[in-house]
Amino acid sequence: MELVSDRRYPFPVPPVALWSALAATGDYQAWWPWLRSFDAIGLHAGDRWHCTVRPPLPYTLRFVIHLDDVDEPRSVVSHLTGDIRGPARIDIVAVPTGSEIHLTSSLTPSTRAFGLVAALARPIARRGHDWVLDTGARQFVSRALAGRDEVSGT
Repeated sequence: MELVSDRRYPFPVPPVALWSALAATGDYQAWWPWLRSFDAIGLHAGDRWHCTVRPPLPYTLRFVIHLDDVDEPRSVVSHLTGDIRGPARIDIVAVPTGSEIHLTSSLTPSTRAFGLVAALARPIARRGHDWVLDTGARQFVSRALAGRDEVSGT
């Protein structure tokens, strides 16, 4: 089973302000309570982010995001290993209302247990994946970007 994502999320701040918030990796667990553990140094090429995610479904995923290429404040190219694996990318573009993140990924289970769950309960796995992405974007706006000036990015 492959979980393919091609999503766009608007944010009410310019790309530089959005990037600044994304680079605050030490705040991620405060923004996202479903991110049960997170170990990252920063948002730089070569960094590895160790993650444990618990969506509101009966499973927990552990994976590492390998940051392959980082072009501040425009893009991050990565690949995941662990319970799920595959490529992922975000691109940030300026739009009239601030910024937009375009997220693409193609992830597959890499453990027998999660592969079985995903195969037998594909709609549940898809719902969990979509929930993490969509809820994460909403929480990012309300928690990471709260109080920032929409025009200046302060």
